[in-house]
Amino acid sequence: MLASNRNSRQLWLKASALLSVGLVAWSPVAQAQTVGAATPQTIAANKAFSATLPWSNTSEDELAKRGFVATLEDPLIRNAAGKVVLDLSAYNFAQGPAPDTANPSLWRHAALLRMHGLFKVAPKIWQVRGFDISVMSIIETDTGYIVIDPLTVAETAKAAMSLVKKHVGDKPIHAVIYTHSHADHFGGVKGIVSEADVAAGKVKIIAPSGFMEHAVSENLIAGPAMSRRAVFQFGTTLERGPAGQVGAGIGMEVPVGGALGLIAPTDIIERTGQTMTVDGMRIEFQVTPGTEAPAEMNFFFPDLGALCLAENANVTMHNILPPRGALVRDSKAWADYLTESMNLFGARTEVMFVSHGWPRWGRQEVATYVANHRDAYKYLHDQSVRLMNQGMTATEIAETIALPEILTQQWYNHGYYGTMSHNSKAVYQRYLGWYDANPANLNPLPPEAVAKRYVDAMGGADKALGIAKTAFDAGDYRWSAELASRIVFADTTNKPARELLAQSFEQMGYQAESMLWRNMYLNGAQEARKTPSVPNAGTVAPDMISAISSPQLFDLLAIRVDPEKAKGKNIAVAFVFPDRNERYRLVLRNSVMVNEGPSTEPVDATVTMPRPAFLGMLFSGTSPASLVLRGVMKIDGKTDALRAFMGSLDTAEPKPPFPIVTP
Repeated sequence: MLASNRNSRQLWLKASALLSVGLVAWSPVAQAQTVGAATPQTIAANKAFSATLPWSNTSEDELAKRGFVATLEDPLIRNAAGKVVLDLSAYNFAQGPAPDTANPSLWRHAALLRMHGLFKVAPKIWQVRGFDISVMSIIETDTGYIVIDPLTVAETAKAAMSLVKKHVGDKPIHAVIYTHSHADHFGGVKGIVSEADVAAGKVKIIAPSGFMEHAVSENLIAGPAMSRRAVFQFGTTLERGPAGQVGAGIGMEVPVGGALGLIAPTDIIERTGQTMTVDGMRIEFQVTPGTEAPAEMNFFFPDLGALCLAENANVTMHNILPPRGALVRDSKAWADYLTESMNLFGARTEVMFVSHGWPRWGRQEVATYVANHRDAYKYLHDQSVRLMNQGMTATEIAETIALPEILTQQWYNHGYYGTMSHNSKAVYQRYLGWYDANPANLNPLPPEAVAKRYVDAMGGADKALGIAKTAFDAGDYRWSAELASRIVFADTTNKPARELLAQSFEQMGYQAESMLWRNMYLNGAQEARKTPSVPNAGTVAPDMISAISSPQLFDLLAIRVDPEKAKGKNIAVAFVFPDRNERYRLVLRNSVMVNEGPSTEPVDATVTMPRPAFLGMLFSGTSPASLVLRGVMKIDGKTDALRAFMGSLDTAEPKPPFPIVTP
């Protein structure tokens, strides 16, 4: 019997540990960092940039402050173990004139985003802002509340709701609305409602069609790569301060170390025009799939004249393709849905609120804002495609495209999160892919190989470094970074090149208007100086694991097949989950694992067990031997075949974060 064999047991456990790596969420702790001062060229560049900004437009400042009620007396939000999940005072430095080490527009934006506490939006509408990267909105109903987007983790959600209870009233929550399928809009749900109350029908969980599928799938297959890149995007390892991380564009930061949960929806919104009444409060819905998230929706409260545009409208241009990675979003559909929103609700809207940032008041103000924000996405799409059709490559378009001045005079169209440069490349990718049609770029050399050839062609590392230093001294940081990066990829032990690369990244970070670009440059500088070695990683929450469908589980197994270990094998194994009445036939052949679904074709071995036990074995290290001995797992057929099947998986142990700015 397989489970009685010690080697087989170790094989299963290693496979289990390996599979867990696919769901690791990197969450490194901020560490002390070496930083440089802003150069005269950076100071001059920021001063020149400041001169182009619409400083006379103070409307965003007024909107961000409007309706403030109170905040927590203790700024530290902790988890059950006493660890700080979020420090509300961490960004107190972001006020006053911009320092030399920060773009003045970015600094202005950070000063507004850092405001935290309970805000009264309108009669019966409240928000808690600054307790997470996202915003929690609260609607008063006849006898209680509807909560919209319960933040990322239970701790921040609970702290936010404590303010509501203290200053508005301790009343029951009748419904929770997830605007879309990103974790910062549902992960804190268990901090404000219980699964028992949902199961008993006391609380509705309302979400758009496709929510559960996308909530667990977007980062599933490419989880390790996306999580590693997200460290750069959000500046997770950077110190908070004038020369470090000063925010994340749509909020200040993602809480770390909290409890991320998920309660499945009880009510699904399938179509635009669908309506619902919760404790006397009427809601009209608009589904907007493929915009900021693959499953997203806007909705309107006709009794309040209040429109929620989820994350389809923001206090900044958003990402069409996040730097962390994702499927490319549809900028044209995004713009079209905003047009549809105004056609559906505009004439009745008196106040508009969203999932990041602050609300807007007045029918005309809302109409103007939505039209201008919509026009920015439409311009991005149309002009990127126009230039693409003229033969320009993605890089050339990014260097050329810019919003018209009439749109850039609105602060909310600035690129604090997404940028025209990055987004135009995403539009190009959506239509044409990565290849620019130049055969010279069809099969390029990999980074290390091309770097060595570049350095040799320039006369060696010393000469190349001299050219890079000259570029740096002239303030040409893009070119100095390009050259220094080539030298580092040719020889990672070249410390002068690594330091020059770090300095070049720093200066570009100090000049960046985008908070994400700043974070990525400064994280690059940090890692150019010292390659990260030890990750502080945590697995995805049990709620997320439980929500994974069985086909998704087998997809995770498939991407772990090691071609060499699987070479020459032709094996069929059935996995049967009686508790779910599920059967799956998996075939391993040609070094490919295929899930054939409920096929009853012959198999070499059959594994029968409850699905929760299978999840425990894969993600919690539950011993297969113990499952067999307890009669939980039954194995029929050729145990050698099952051993060979599982033995085809890559069993590499979790490694430190893979390098990004070094080979």
